[in-house]
Amino acid sequence: MKKAVIALLLIITACKEEQKQVSAQQEPSHKVIAEDKPDKSEEAKKWLMKSMENYFKADLGASDKMMQKITTPDYYDYKTDAMNVDMDVDGSLSEKEFQSKWKGRFDTAKAGIGSGFLITGQDWDEIKVSKCELISENKEDKMFDVVLSDKNLKAEYPVKIKVESGENSFLIADVLQ
Repeated sequence: MKKAVIALLLIITACKEEQKQVSAQQEPSHKVIAEDKPDKSEEAKKWLMKSMENYFKADLGASDKMMQKITTPDYYDYKTDAMNVDMDVDGSLSEKEFQSKWKGRFDTAKAGIGSGFLITGQDWDEIKVSKCELISENKEDKMFDVVLSDKNLKAEYPVKIKVESGENSFLIADVLQ
């Protein structure tokens, strides 16, 4: 009788081991499928890198339209105001007026007043993305730590860029310079 009980316990234990092995073999296939499907963060990163590099490759005459195309309307207005602070152009604001107008919606201390879109330099040769890492995200937006580099001019431009997710697209919602 003891032999029968021991044999039965061995059989039950062997069956449980076999089930664990089958389960372990099936798990990786689920993980591989999940890893193969790109997530929104990776899509946003690819979009951002491509958009920035295309912006700097575009003709200077088209840069304003290109900026409008890749930014939210609110950020476009904000950055246009920041670039034109105290300049002798129609609609330009003083720094105090700029701060007052935008202080509730953006971090005006990091607006890049008087500097261009994405980089602080006025001239560039060939801008490439040398770093683009996701640093935070939520349902509405993702924040990336970005370094834009111009190797020919030996310049680097570190920025933090917030990207908003739309239905089928992404837009730059803020650039902290």
